[in-house]
Amino acid sequence: MRLTIQEVIEATNGELIRGDKKDIVIGVSTDSRSINKNELFIPLIGKKFNGHDFIENAIKLGASAILTSQRIKENKLDYVSVIKVKDTLKALQDLARYYISKFNIIVIGVTGSTGKTSTKDMIYSVLSKKYKVLKNQGNFNNHIGLPLTVFDLKKEHEIAILEMGMSGFDEIDLLANIVKPNIAVITNIGLSHIENLGSQENILNAKMEITNYFDETNTLIVNGDDQLLKNIENNGINFHKYFVGLGTNCNYQAVNINDLGEDGISFDVLIDKKAYPFRLNVPGIHNVYNALYAIAIGKILNVDIKLIYDGIKDFKGSKMRLNILTTNEEIKVINDAYNASPDSMRAAIAVLSKMSKNRRIAVLGDMLEMGEYSTKGHYDVGIEVAKQSVELLITIGEKAKNIAKGAIENGFDKKNIFLCKNNKEAINILKDLLQRKDAVLIKGSRGMRMEEIVEYIQERS
Repeated sequence: MRLTIQEVIEATNGELIRGDKKDIVIGVSTDSRSINKNELFIPLIGKKFNGHDFIENAIKLGASAILTSQRIKENKLDYVSVIKVKDTLKALQDLARYYISKFNIIVIGVTGSTGKTSTKDMIYSVLSKKYKVLKNQGNFNNHIGLPLTVFDLKKEHEIAILEMGMSGFDEIDLLANIVKPNIAVITNIGLSHIENLGSQENILNAKMEITNYFDETNTLIVNGDDQLLKNIENNGINFHKYFVGLGTNCNYQAVNINDLGEDGISFDVLIDKKAYPFRLNVPGIHNVYNALYAIAIGKILNVDIKLIYDGIKDFKGSKMRLNILTTNEEIKVINDAYNASPDSMRAAIAVLSKMSKNRRIAVLGDMLEMGEYSTKGHYDVGIEVAKQSVELLITIGEKAKNIAKGAIENGFDKKNIFLCKNNKEAINILKDLLQRKDAVLIKGSRGMRMEEIVEYIQERS
């Protein structure tokens, strides 16, 4: 990355306080602890911190330029360029918008209620067989993380795959406005963030903001089995639209699905009436949908079908998303602690029920941000527990008590249910409960930090 101070000023509508407009910055950082030499430091202001307090540290570590929206003592500014802006967060986003405009690349935006990260990673696994591809790491999918990902673009990149998260209206619009995706994926419309948005129809409208800057050259790929997405309109813009799923209405239809449990899934995909075989080495029928998005994009971007097959086969899964590990006690742990919604809970329980082990234990925590849908959402998960092959249920949190209620009222033995207030209580129960060759699913919302339970099970052996 090479940007002149002049470019930074123009992109952010800033004012040069000191320095030389011809000077160069070779990177952008919002973290004074990890900034590199000759990078631009952008101090953000949050509820509990003010990045301006760390400007001096950023300079000590080598920052050659800083943005600021506040007055700074002159003695902190030796040898650096200083650019005054009205809002450092907006300046970060404006600079990312300018920087990505310098590249002639294909941008793929991925959003949806569940499956965003796995879909992004699977698309990457396919496209990287042919192209030089950038993707955002971890949860860098919001109004700060996505712009920072943009600054990782290098001249050799041909494609950028960018996951886009949201919790309310206008958030996807902001991200789409920064990167202007050529191709967009909406995985599904579930109940995540319904507390903020009020209805699934509003969630759909918020997700559809990813098409706000589309024209007839753009492409949208959606879940053709989703009750809301399968009926979407083009909103007056004649962009290309493809449906993926299990139904006959889908342009990319999965058939002959064979669930191999923890060994993965085999399936065929009908494309223009011809069947192509595929193999996933990660568990969960829901991953077939994620694969279909990747297959569709591979075909659209002229990746050879053999390379698409290899990309799907080589996909390893994402951290804390249905990761299966085996302890020294031969206990199988399904680590799905990253987040939770009713749809992803049901999918994970289905994976657990396929495990060939001594006993199958579901450790399920609260699903957050569900508002008035919380009681029913948790209860419905309990129904799924009762339907599937699960021997023991441990719930964590006040909301998760409704999982237990749903299970009991649908035939699950009350004696095999344990209600816990927190992770510590659940760990204490597991100390006495866990036996050799058990299978354990750990899943709950991010705020429940249920990876603590995974760590305990690993450490005990």
